[in-house]
Amino acid sequence: MNEYEKEEPASRRDFLCGAAQQAAGAAIILAFGEQLVAFSEAAAGETAATAEASAGVPYDPLKHRYLYLIDVAKCIGCGACVRACALENDVPDNHFRTWVERYMVSRTGEVTTDSPNGGKDGFEPLLTGQDITKAFFVPKLCNHCSQSPCVQLCPVGASYRSPDGLILVDEKRCIGCGYCVQACPYGSRFIHPETHTASKCTLCYHRITKGMLPACVQACPTGARRFGDTQRPGDEVTEIVASSPVRILKPEMNTEPNCYYLGLSQEVR
Repeated sequence: MNEYEKEEPASRRDFLCGAAQQAAGAAIILAFGEQLVAFSEAAAGETAATAEASAGVPYDPLKHRYLYLIDVAKCIGCGACVRACALENDVPDNHFRTWVERYMVSRTGEVTTDSPNGGKDGFEPLLTGQDITKAFFVPKLCNHCSQSPCVQLCPVGASYRSPDGLILVDEKRCIGCGYCVQACPYGSRFIHPETHTASKCTLCYHRITKGMLPACVQACPTGARRFGDTQRPGDEVTEIVASSPVRILKPEMNTEPNCYYLGLSQEVR
């Protein structure tokens, strides 16, 4: 075997090794790039939300009016939002400030729904015995209605609407009568087993007044949950709600909710 024949296999190995390294490097760069884009998008939303706080301007609720948007097509039922909410707000076990429901629609129009542990742990495959033609996940929470029955029925004024449009509960005034729990058409309230007062989603008011996003929005890996402010010029969520075919839950209740849905199917109640 001559010298050329001895070097050829080595050259081929070097070539293949080099090609493999380049491919691996490209894959790493691509993966990093995708993560960087995702991080940049999240950071951009955070930057927009924190502009006022970063400027050192004291929070003025009269300069904000919040709304919430859920894109049903993007929800994968992972439960990250529910877990984030529970952790951020110290939500007791078996109670939920936000939850996720699974809808399965058969060819004949029969609807099966479930929400095991509020969707907190995700969803396992389910055999329904039906020919399922459509399935999707629907996150739910307090709709922060402009005409809120829970506020109207509270006998002590513990439930109230803040100047920036959110429905909140004054735990010091709440007597735990449960009227608001019964009045809410969205099932978003419960009586806290330890404080014995009404508890519900506040859109993480302690966070948004500091320029942060609600925990559920920040935790969503697909961008299915969006948080907006109608008083912020060029707010993307506000523009989507104004220009897209969004829907609300239970429109017949005339509560004027500030939680909107993209891609909401008629089966959802």
